[in-house]
Amino acid sequence: MKIKVLTDEISLKRPLEGGNEEQLKTVRQVLADVREKGDEAVKAYSRKWDGYAPENLRVTEQEIEEAVKSLDPQLVQDLKEAASNIRLYHEQQKREGYKLQIADGSWLGQRILPISSVGLYVPGGSAAYPSSVLMNVIPAQVAGVKRIVLASPSDKSGKLPAAVLTAASILGIDEIYKMGGAQAIGALAFGTETIQGVDKITGPGNIFVALAKREVFGEVAIDMIAGPSEIAIIADDSAYPDEIAADLLSQAEHDPMACPILITTSKLLAENVQVQVEKQLQTLPREAIARKSVENFGCIYIAESMQQATKAINQLAPEHLEIVTEDALKVSEAIDNAGAIFIGRYSSEPVGDYFAGTNHVLPTNSTARFASGLNVDDFLKKTNVVYYTEKTWSENAPKIARLARLEGLEGHARAVESRGWNKGEE
Repeated sequence: MKIKVLTDEISLKRPLEGGNEEQLKTVRQVLADVREKGDEAVKAYSRKWDGYAPENLRVTEQEIEEAVKSLDPQLVQDLKEAASNIRLYHEQQKREGYKLQIADGSWLGQRILPISSVGLYVPGGSAAYPSSVLMNVIPAQVAGVKRIVLASPSDKSGKLPAAVLTAASILGIDEIYKMGGAQAIGALAFGTETIQGVDKITGPGNIFVALAKREVFGEVAIDMIAGPSEIAIIADDSAYPDEIAADLLSQAEHDPMACPILITTSKLLAENVQVQVEKQLQTLPREAIARKSVENFGCIYIAESMQQATKAINQLAPEHLEIVTEDALKVSEAIDNAGAIFIGRYSSEPVGDYFAGTNHVLPTNSTARFASGLNVDDFLKKTNVVYYTEKTWSENAPKIARLARLEGLEGHARAVESRGWNKGEE
């Protein structure tokens, strides 16, 4: 892992993994076919890319029950406890609409209502991601979404991971479909003979999923276009090199384009972490992936001061930030831009990924400058409400008409004046 002296030239910005014109062309063709041919297209592309096209796309109750029974009871209990923590955290995000009395019985208000239906995409392939189910479904449930749909590619035997189905069962989700890739996004967005379309799509996926979400945005809502994972760590000489190295590799193993960065005020720590990263890579099961991440996007920066380190982090706006310093809480107060902040030695990033309760769907590629992690608000819509009495209208109609004419919109002015002050006497 490279060691550099920290300067102002530091950035996480990099292109979306693998995105190119050929892939976009493929995604557009898939979406067009799904819109036109429905289930037939979904199955054809599933057969082509996933190696299996189920006769019935929807997962049966029996399959869900068998999955729950097959999972280690301790893991089932762990998932339940994690779900409880996530729900408790997100319950605090709920809020009510309001009514503002303005004059003589007139009022303004805002109604906060849940989106009617959402679709969650759960990645498949060689790994299972029950945590994605918990993190996406629970805030939607807290928001009050009535219909929550899951989509995930099956393996070549036609099965979804037992852990994914168990997580869904714990949350009471039973509308689950065996489909992945761009075809799944198309089915969720447009609907098919089997699948009723949804209003919003959330959840991570590969480049084809990301591009498909981008293409259907506007017809349905999406959560975000997430890039490869990122972790930045601020540490001083009080940190343990082996622990810092392990935390960097926890994100490097996600993706060859993941970005692990350490900023430290200690040259000795930097050198020791460099040694530990190489040592731990040699025994990491996903070494090939993590090594590419470390070599291509990883870096250890030596800062002159903690102030310089925090300034750099605010410029980076990383997805995950760990602060492992003597006065970590105080250091955290200087941070304005980060998707999630993990304070102190015992708050390593995986604590938030799986169990603490905070959401792990976070903004990447420096978008934490203006974006937030997935939360209950993402599953709500706000409707403005206006109620004017005749008296309030009569006092304000001339003002409204003048403002309309200021903008050259005579029709607007006439609309407010059409009520007429003497209309009731005609």
